[in-house]
Amino acid sequence: MVIQHLVTTNDNFEQQFADLLQWDMHTDSALDQQVAEIISQVRKRGDAAVLELTNKLDRRDLAKPQDFKFGNDAPLQAWQRLQPRHQQALQLAAERIRSFHQRQLDSSWSFEDELGNRLGQRVSPLQRVGVYVPGGQAAYPSSVLMTVIPATVAGVDDIVVCVPTPGDLPNDMVLAALHLAGASQVFSIGGAQAIAAMAYGTESVPRVDKIVGPGSAYVATAKKQVFGQVGIDMIAGPSEVLILADGTTPVDWAVLDLFSQAEHDASAQSILISPDRDFAAAVVARIEAMLPSMERESIIRQSLRRRGAVIVSANKQEALDLANRIAPEHLELAVAAPEDWIDDIRHAGAIFCGAHTGETFGDYVAGPSHVLPTFGTARFASPLGVYDFQKRTSVVEMSARGASALAAVTDTLAQAEGLFAHARAARLRGGANEDGPITGAQPSRGAAE
Repeated sequence: MVIQHLVTTNDNFEQQFADLLQWDMHTDSALDQQVAEIISQVRKRGDAAVLELTNKLDRRDLAKPQDFKFGNDAPLQAWQRLQPRHQQALQLAAERIRSFHQRQLDSSWSFEDELGNRLGQRVSPLQRVGVYVPGGQAAYPSSVLMTVIPATVAGVDDIVVCVPTPGDLPNDMVLAALHLAGASQVFSIGGAQAIAAMAYGTESVPRVDKIVGPGSAYVATAKKQVFGQVGIDMIAGPSEVLILADGTTPVDWAVLDLFSQAEHDASAQSILISPDRDFAAAVVARIEAMLPSMERESIIRQSLRRRGAVIVSANKQEALDLANRIAPEHLELAVAAPEDWIDDIRHAGAIFCGAHTGETFGDYVAGPSHVLPTFGTARFASPLGVYDFQKRTSVVEMSARGASALAAVTDTLAQAEGLFAHARAARLRGGANEDGPITGAQPSRGAAE
């Protein structure tokens, strides 16, 4: 059997379910050490290390660091070389993605309180961000649009993009997407060395404030190791889809949606849960029948065998409960009335409502960024959006009346914490004598510290 067929009423279901969801987000120590060494080399030797590692790992033959930066006109030239149908597809996708993300823009705000104090929040774009576009195994122009466009909508001044180009073969669709999206600088480097270059800066690659975008285990490990030096969006794991089906969606549609996720790589996860036992059995049967005709059969087969499942739940509520335990990256509500299900979904990176809303539209053209939290992190994380490229600064302007009115409370709280200069500073602004008595005792240091 290609895929596990589980039933929640079976005695061993909980163990089977736990095994299904088991995946180690943490890299092994050998990979950690390799990545740490790459980062160290880039920090010490800059462009020379990036050049050496790129030639070695990406089968390149670059003579000098200037060779790994694309010329400013390269994206436009790639766009001009595309066939009209490819131009039109990229253009439509870019317009839809930009339209969606423009609605995410936050604005600065302020208000005056009853004491005449002006309080507010200033929202401003990050100055420079780095975008990693995967390209070691395949070309992903969709990832360009889904990461760079939200940054341009946010108003980021400088968008630095790194995309690996194995064998010195740049992809015109990727470069053309960079032209449409609005990238500032593009470097043909990848892997951990690209992350290190953007995090620390080299003679050629500018240091950025935040790095976003999916990538290999080396990229994910490097992002984890440079976090704190720069911001990052997330540590992404293998891609996932969960389909909740009530039996009303055509079986072949559901099967192809499972295949769509599985064909990413052997570690991708595709799960379908349905309270309709006959529908679940039909899905399993069609998987067996349709798989031999798929272009990426080998990858799909490995993915479904390793991490896929069709699960029969006792009822709708149990299906929803299991979905919330999984907290999937992509959740399809392949049901007749998705509005009757969606309010019970607490955790999902993106929800696709109704039989016609295949997750594949979300990967390319629906509008929201397809960079989503994986491996259950949808419990606390959100999709990549404009807000990832904005920062918020609190703004406080005290009036004389406000300082006077709040000085005593500040004095009391500061003394309670044993911070007596704080207390004196507040009393001065409140009009009290700075040398007045300190009324609070030194607080005891207890378990709260």
